[in-house]
Amino acid sequence: MDREWNDNQPIYRQLRDRVVAMILDGVLKEGDALPSVRNVAAEYRVNPLTVLKGYQQLVDEGLVESKRGLGMFVIAGARSLLLKAERQKFLGEEWPRVRATIERLGLTATELLNGATHPTQHPTLEDAQEKPGESHPPKKER
Repeated sequence: MDREWNDNQPIYRQLRDRVVAMILDGVLKEGDALPSVRNVAAEYRVNPLTVLKGYQQLVDEGLVESKRGLGMFVIAGARSLLLKAERQKFLGEEWPRVRATIERLGLTATELLNGATHPTQHPTLEDAQEKPGESHPPKKER
């Protein structure tokens, strides 16, 4: 888990989101124990109640179960539940912004699919400015 916190969201929510990412990425598999509340609190220097609140959200969402005296465990089917929810969230909240940007920039499907592997070279302001040591042929006077 990342040790940095952002100020836009409560820490317990960020902890919850990090555990969700670990489940989606396969770091935590079904049946795996979550890191203990004490360990997370000590490692990230946060109040144990903050960690517990983040974990409780996962319990309330049906992704994690608490086994008294043993800890918190990822339930069977948690990853598929998360994938479904995260896909809906992406398509409903993020995709409209991404699509608007694609349309605004006039990108084609080919450019999008090849863009990550073969970026198109676009001139930048630095390219347009003369760099030290570069010389241009003298301009002809009229």
